[in-house]
Amino acid sequence: MMDGYGYGSMMGWGWLFWLLLVIGLVLLGILAVRSFSGGAGDGRSARRILDERYARGEMTTEEYRERLKTLRDGT
Repeated sequence: MMDGYGYGSMMGWGWLFWLLLVIGLVLLGILAVRSFSGGAGDGRSARRILDERYARGEMTTEEYRERLKTLRDGT
């Protein structure tokens, strides 16, 4: 006679294990796609990077304006 800890009890919790496993794999896949999709995960836009480089003095005002215009035009 089973006292509640036998095969029948384990079958009741088996679905939970598989559900959590599938959810974990889906989340892992989403994380992998975001990390390998060209920086979509870090939230930095091209404009922000351009602004930071200009603020650090890595480019002149003329270069900054030219690149900013290029970003706006999309060319």
